[in-house]
Amino acid sequence: MNNTINWQAKTFDQLSTNELYDALKLRVDVFVVEQSCYYPELDDCDRAEGVMHLLGYDNEQLVAYLRLLPKGVSYPDVVSIGRVATRADYRGKGIGHPLMSKALVVCEQQWPGQNIKISAQEHLEKYYKQHGFVRVSEMYLEDDIPHIAMLLEKQSSFKY
Repeated sequence: MNNTINWQAKTFDQLSTNELYDALKLRVDVFVVEQSCYYPELDDCDRAEGVMHLLGYDNEQLVAYLRLLPKGVSYPDVVSIGRVATRADYRGKGIGHPLMSKALVVCEQQWPGQNIKISAQEHLEKYYKQHGFVRVSEMYLEDDIPHIAMLLEKQSSFKY
């Protein structure tokens, strides 16, 4: 692995045809093929207004991806991060934490001070906790995989 991943945050309209293909292929490889989850991968959220796509390239190869969704796309009152994927041969090589750190920077740039919610695979709870997320739900099944809701609070609920 090259020590320098080229991170790019783009709207749907800014993605080249090849970047879109790379992102969709990685997502299908991870979520549909590896995890044997048959679900509508193309859910119209990718091109919703304000959605950002974070792509991590090692040389010309897409090795990490996620999407950032503004309030009102996944959840009515919070920003969300989803479709977090790392190419199989890059897992365990230290790319996951930089991916999430970059995602949080982009969220803060796009939606300053906004809380962020994720639907995380339950076995990744410790990983997300390292980035400030806390569990806010019991386990639930999503595509027959145990998930939990997690929240990164950026705003105080205290009202003056």
